[in-house]
Amino acid sequence: MTAPRVVEALNAALHRHLRERPGLHLLGEDLADPYGGAFKATRGLSTAHPGRVLSTPLSEAGIAGVAAGLALAGDSAIVEVMFGDFATLVFDQVANMVAKSVTMYGRTLPMPVLVRCPVGAGRGYGPTHSQSVQKHFLGVPNLALYETTPFHDPYDLIALGLDRGPAMLFEDKVLYTRRVLRDGDAGEGHGYRFLGAEPGWAHVFPDDLARADVVLLCPGGVVHRALRAARELRAHGVVAHLAVPARLHPLDLDPVLPLVDGALVVVAEESTPGGTWGAEVAAALTERAWGALRAPVVRLTSADSVIPAAAHLERQVVLGADHIVAAVRRAVAVLPTVPRLVAAAAVPGAEVVGALGTAAAVPGPEVAAASEPAGAPAGGAPSGTARSGHRITAPKLNNNDDTYLVLHWLVEDGAPVAPGTPVVELETSKAVEELLCEHAGFLRAHVEVGTEVPVGAHLATISPRAPEPADEPAPDAGGERFTAPGTASDRAAGAAPAGTAAALPTATSDLAPLGAAPAAHPPAATARTHLLDRVQQGTAAVVARAHREVPAAFTAVEVRVDRLLDRLARFSSDHDAEVGITEALVKAVAAAHPEFGLLFGSLVDDRTVALAPTPHVAITMDAGKGLYTPVVRDCADRPLIDLADDIMDLRVKAVRGSFSAAELTGATITISLNTGDDVLLAVPIVMWPQLAMVSLSATRTRLDLVDGELRQSRVVTLGLAYDHRAINGREASEFLRAVADSLREPERIDELLD
Repeated sequence: MTAPRVVEALNAALHRHLRERPGLHLLGEDLADPYGGAFKATRGLSTAHPGRVLSTPLSEAGIAGVAAGLALAGDSAIVEVMFGDFATLVFDQVANMVAKSVTMYGRTLPMPVLVRCPVGAGRGYGPTHSQSVQKHFLGVPNLALYETTPFHDPYDLIALGLDRGPAMLFEDKVLYTRRVLRDGDAGEGHGYRFLGAEPGWAHVFPDDLARADVVLLCPGGVVHRALRAARELRAHGVVAHLAVPARLHPLDLDPVLPLVDGALVVVAEESTPGGTWGAEVAAALTERAWGALRAPVVRLTSADSVIPAAAHLERQVVLGADHIVAAVRRAVAVLPTVPRLVAAAAVPGAEVVGALGTAAAVPGPEVAAASEPAGAPAGGAPSGTARSGHRITAPKLNNNDDTYLVLHWLVEDGAPVAPGTPVVELETSKAVEELLCEHAGFLRAHVEVGTEVPVGAHLATISPRAPEPADEPAPDAGGERFTAPGTASDRAAGAAPAGTAAALPTATSDLAPLGAAPAAHPPAATARTHLLDRVQQGTAAVVARAHREVPAAFTAVEVRVDRLLDRLARFSSDHDAEVGITEALVKAVAAAHPEFGLLFGSLVDDRTVALAPTPHVAITMDAGKGLYTPVVRDCADRPLIDLADDIMDLRVKAVRGSFSAAELTGATITISLNTGDDVLLAVPIVMWPQLAMVSLSATRTRLDLVDGELRQSRVVTLGLAYDHRAINGREASEFLRAVADSLREPERIDELLD
């Protein structure tokens, strides 16, 4: 049986409590049917419980005051604040009436009041409807704070809030559409268990039970971002566990103390910096478990900013999985030398508080440079000494490239730098990465812009002293120096431009970069040339291999999509999201996996195909920064709205050209989008080692003559390129027919949208 979505579980819990508690009232704005609340959490309640579920005037303070009066009179009340941002309007009633009434009359009075607050960003609602306001209610005496999670039953949280009230229940708006997680399965290769007395913590761990290098402590609204980060960190060799509380305050850390022993602890929340739940957790862990921590607690928040409505700007401000990954990788990179009293923040604009209380800006989620202490070898070049400075070498940035292009020095040669300063940009085949220095000093660059360098190359030295005016910024004695063809050092030595017979290493032992060998047929002096960027070079390599090695065949079908487009329009409106044919096609392709597993496999040899246990679907994306094929994972078992969220995230990264290697690997089948105007048909390649690629054309209008009348319909063309060594035309046609049926048959469309 499919698990309900969190909002459905919440609705069922409210129904049950209203049935079981005759004196319970539910108050809020627009709760009654047929509207059923802004997020439909109260749908059906006013019909089932007339007179006790009331839509009120627009006065949050008044609603909370009525709830307090009901509780003092012996009844109980649940208040729904339409958006958590408006909880500021109930603060006076909650802090000065509801919470204080428990004890200020000389005896303990029950105060069964629960205030529900939808919170969080991710829906494009802008500055006044997207905030996470939990921190503003921390520390109010007698007031407990809970937050919904995918693991904890909302019924239990409501019961605790009413029975031990007063309390507030914060409900992440994006979490509403996610499925409840059950039976110890957290998905994405992770399981979970509960720790401590109710409501307890959910401990999320990898299925292989690998010991944690990092423990991510996060509220329920951040769970899916943290899970995505854990998966990407694993690709970088870092094992992350999650610990997710249902109660934020009062804080109970006893259940998680054994987890953090010997691990790097990261506290991640969506709130803005300052006075947060994460700060309380970090302070408490420092007091209680300092000797067991591997390093100071890393605190991650959203940026110190209002939340924009534009999706691409919102993603820059709000804490995301990429911020978590970048912060963890930075922290792990400096674990051996991190000061004992340094706490780090994750998102651009946050602060790092140093051992002496000084503050410094923290860079955004760039990749930390492999800055090595003196005496450590780097790329085969002799190392410097502590006196001569610290090396910055080219780290391994992804699984695809062994060399990178030095694109731009961000700091002038000889300029002073502070720890954490971005110093150089390296271009990989898929992205541009900034390297950070880890030490204070003066930069001495050893590689010129335009140079292609191997992994481990000595790029620069952070020297403890400023160079003298006559100093030559050369590497340490015996070190290698890489120069670009035709650069100033070549010309100074009288060398001819690269690409000619004279472009050889000079007497100063400069090493020519890869690819600087003499050209067999140098272009004429007047010829115009275009240098392919590294992204296109990577695309060229994939395409060339596909054409060279894969004997591909192709078939196509036309599909009427009128019903699908109409249903998707309603679905998008209901979920306040943009869900189109692309998202539906990803789900439809994944749904065919159980019957057509061969098309999701990979060829091991001439006789063997490795079958994929679950479908991971790649999508071609080109937003002007190069052609990428990011992967949407575990597509079969996840709801369409989840896939739509992931695809939107990937589109934003395509615009930025900022994918990680983990996001571009692991696909079992690919969809090629060719939806530009007037595209009728596209014949894709098959990307080795996959066995098939689906293509999608633009939607177009078709006119048919039916019973003497012209009838209009909307159609697309679905194509399938397949490796003929493993797949024949009959299987390909049946697969396409199954996918097409999912897009045009009413009952199959219903299954997609469920």
